[in-house]
Amino acid sequence: MVGTKEIIMGRKTFFFMPDSSMVADIFLEEYMARGYETYIIRDDKACPFRRKVDLITSVFTDAILFFNVDSEVEGINWRSYIAELQKSYGENILIGVIYKKRNHPEAKNQIEQYYLYDIGIQCGCIELTSDPMHNFQLIDSTLRANQAEGRRKTLRAQCEASSSVTIKLEGIQYRGKVLDVSTNHFSCTFAGDKPSLSIGTKITDAQLSINGLIFQTDAINSMTRKKEDGEVLHVLIFMRKDGSKGLDENNYVNLRHKIYSIIDGRAKELMNTLFAAN
Repeated sequence: MVGTKEIIMGRKTFFFMPDSSMVADIFLEEYMARGYETYIIRDDKACPFRRKVDLITSVFTDAILFFNVDSEVEGINWRSYIAELQKSYGENILIGVIYKKRNHPEAKNQIEQYYLYDIGIQCGCIELTSDPMHNFQLIDSTLRANQAEGRRKTLRAQCEASSSVTIKLEGIQYRGKVLDVSTNHFSCTFAGDKPSLSIGTKITDAQLSINGLIFQTDAINSMTRKKEDGEVLHVLIFMRKDGSKGLDENNYVNLRHKIYSIIDGRAKELMNTLFAAN
């Protein structure tokens, strides 16, 4: 079972109260594929808005918060509220704002002057339009500029205990346990009879079962090390039939969606638990 420590690990970006016509939920999976773990937070009766923000900042300590300053939340004046947050947390909080494109440049300048210079938020002001793809690219650039991926190049999902890999070497079949997976590689261990997997060993038609997703792919062993408990851990990189690194298109799309659903689902379950208790 994946613990809270694993769920909260790594930098996360939260968009509070975005207009769904400008920041669509479907953006989030693509951002995750680019290394950004992003979430949309709405206002509801499950937990007061201020309390939600407090819980998120206390639990997810490496987070970027983007507030839609055009949205309406009962009891919230965005100018004073964001100023209050920035003053309370100082350099320990990363805040940005999103807002709908203004008709006059002066209005945009006033927003940027207040939030960027008067208050001193660090993650910028994003002016959104009615064009979702324009917004997607603009947010993507802002996430990249703010290093929203943290220290991770690719996002990995911790797998359920039932996740497995079956390989065949020299006519002998071995079944191992998959510990975690990304769209580039996976790590696994083997119990009982163990395969001889030296660095560079190529595997043809490995069959993986990742939280219910079953697919077949080639792989190559890129690292072998002993864990603290003595188990031997192997890290295998996905390979295509033409010898290039990666998954074929169909497997890539399916695994990417599975990884997103695992990571997103666990984080949301944790947040919902926190919100319900407060």
